[in-house]
Amino acid sequence: MKHTIHMNMIRTALALVIGCLPLGVSAKVTLPRFFSDNMVLQQQSECNIWGKADKGRTVVVITSWDKQSYSATVDQEGYFSVKVKTPKAGGPYDISFATAPSQPSSRQASGLGLDCVLHNVLIGEVWICSGQSNMEMQMKGFKQQPVEGTTEELLHCKDSSLRLFTVKRHASLVPEWDVTGEWSEAFPASVRDFSATAYYFGKALRSTLDVPVGLIVTSWGGSACEAWMHPDWLRAFPKVQQTITETDVQKLQQRCPTALYNGQLKPLIGFTLRGAIWYQGEDNVPRYDYYAPLLKAMVEGWRADWGQGAFPFYYCQIAPYDYSLIDRKDSQYLREQQQKAESMISNARMAVLMDAGLEYGIHPRKKRQAGERLAILALANTYGVKGLPDFATYSGVEFQGDTAVIAFDRSKEWVYFEHGPHSQNFEIAGEDRVFHPADAWVSRNRVYIKSNEVRHPVAVRYAFKDWVEGDLMHDGLPVSSFRTDNW
Repeated sequence: MKHTIHMNMIRTALALVIGCLPLGVSAKVTLPRFFSDNMVLQQQSECNIWGKADKGRTVVVITSWDKQSYSATVDQEGYFSVKVKTPKAGGPYDISFATAPSQPSSRQASGLGLDCVLHNVLIGEVWICSGQSNMEMQMKGFKQQPVEGTTEELLHCKDSSLRLFTVKRHASLVPEWDVTGEWSEAFPASVRDFSATAYYFGKALRSTLDVPVGLIVTSWGGSACEAWMHPDWLRAFPKVQQTITETDVQKLQQRCPTALYNGQLKPLIGFTLRGAIWYQGEDNVPRYDYYAPLLKAMVEGWRADWGQGAFPFYYCQIAPYDYSLIDRKDSQYLREQQQKAESMISNARMAVLMDAGLEYGIHPRKKRQAGERLAILALANTYGVKGLPDFATYSGVEFQGDTAVIAFDRSKEWVYFEHGPHSQNFEIAGEDRVFHPADAWVSRNRVYIKSNEVRHPVAVRYAFKDWVEGDLMHDGLPVSSFRTDNW
């Protein structure tokens, strides 16, 4: 039920109430922490807002941008929810919450007792940012693991229209209702403690779109993809443990199936958004063989839960690293699965980081590249911004005598090598399946590969190893590692 509220009522409400009481303090209306001062709501949408109040009462939500009210009856469990219409990007605005014993009429509205008011609310673009340590990694970096360019960035990061929210780590056996965290405007102290990848993503959106941007980071270093999934979605994967106890959660934490879905994602589900970005996969390297269908199941599960259709999902391919340092190997197969997932998941694209890894560190310093490449995908594919580059992909191979010829898709500007006319990152094999280093060169939009050790080649691999400095580029962006065989 909707009522037009007289301006005197708004002024009275704002005079009576300073702000929402925090969770745990006695109040008629209790909101999850992500509905608070400084938050961002998705523009031109019907945004979900929910909370708790005494059962049977009526909660009235009043939005200052259009002087409208939206009412809901609190159910027997003590919960309420409303949908509020948001305008084009702008602000700041206020959102007021009032309660009454029963459904008020428009005449009664001016006599409502206000419970709380949210201040400094912006309307703009909202994105969920999730994954493991390379999404979690703050601008200040980890101990003895810096992020490249942080000092310079902190000198220029102040932006009152870029809003940041970080969900505190929490693994749970059962679905939670709320998270721990708070919204903040972007300034040196808040940016320093915020995800570097997410920050650079949001900064690029702010610069190009010129609208407020809200980023909600929910991540945990070392987390498994399985941890971010509902148990129903995991039934298709027999290798995944399904019977979970509290002991499992305490022992495995971020690697425990479903534990982060319950503790860090479920409370956010329903917060109206534009899309999601994802940087994860390192923990799944030993289980690479089913990562593509696993990621597909996760994305489709998130979308079904959110009820917003096939919202955009952009993700980073894990960067090269010497996995032997942590007694693992074959991360190239996980990267291959991530590339495969791009064609399996609708409205999803992958940002390639073959040139942004770190041989001796699983946490690359080049987070600006990660965030900005995710932003390129979002700006081009979600917002329709023209003139941005795209990631070329391997499309096929033709064997001409002793030479292999590689073709590419999305390569209007033609591929090239970053450091000269040749590359040493290619290998070639014959029927014996033994790969030999090969010389590679580019002619127009094709890469030619040849080795004196292989007279009749049948397979080619590019950068197909754990650690490599990718040098095959297109329009300033790297091409993913690939292979032509399925051995």
